[in-house]
Amino acid sequence: MQFHFVKYQGTGNDFILADNRQNEYSGLTTAQINALCNRRFGIGADGLMLLNEKAGYDFEMKYYNADGKEGSMCGNGGRCITKFAWHLGIHRPVYHFLASDGPHEAEIDIDGVVSLKMKDVRHISRFHNDFILDTGSPHYIKLVNQVMDLDVYKKGHDIRYSREFAETGINVNFVEQQENSNRIRVRTYERGVEDETYSCGTGVTAAALVSYHNENGFNEIEVTTLGGNLSVEFERAEDGSYHNIWLCGPADRVFEGRIELKQVTGI
Repeated sequence: MQFHFVKYQGTGNDFILADNRQNEYSGLTTAQINALCNRRFGIGADGLMLLNEKAGYDFEMKYYNADGKEGSMCGNGGRCITKFAWHLGIHRPVYHFLASDGPHEAEIDIDGVVSLKMKDVRHISRFHNDFILDTGSPHYIKLVNQVMDLDVYKKGHDIRYSREFAETGINVNFVEQQENSNRIRVRTYERGVEDETYSCGTGVTAAALVSYHNENGFNEIEVTTLGGNLSVEFERAEDGSYHNIWLCGPADRVFEGRIELKQVTGI
């Protein structure tokens, strides 16, 4: 079977995307997806997405982690699949699509920046001196100093596989807040990839919500990741809930190709 794909990246978070509106690739197995995402023997990616037909929406986003298992919401993936839809000829002033955590809206501006509306967040929980919240995927936020000096793989792996989180997993974000500023730097250990990624959209969103600078009303947080810069805009309510959350940043097509699945090691 020949697999036609397009590679996209959003601040270094990279994905394999395929047009599945004819259900051509619905039979992909966990082993096949894992092999396609392998950086040595496959195409290489943090995850794979299928763009599906969905009644009442412009499309459906079906996301798989690099381990081949179906994943939860991916923010950078949502921005990349929106740009993919545009390249497929699906042109909308506002996109409406369905993902694993429900409906989403997205827009592409004149400079190609993709803004994705994320799910509302009702509350942030404290865990010891850290934070836990769900922005479409579960995230553990740890505030640190000198995040660039941190062993993210070891410390993230230890938290992700700790007794509390080993069974279902959690994404671990290390956040350096800049004093008297709306800027933060974020590094992420991502479950399903089981390694540090260059960027994580739901993780950046979670980190930004924890780093609000206005107790009530509009907030905008500028975020630096290993793969580039993103911004998160949101409204914080008096009860500590968050609404009208938008993740904004670049999403770029890298290359397009075809591969015989039988040529990929392990398939």
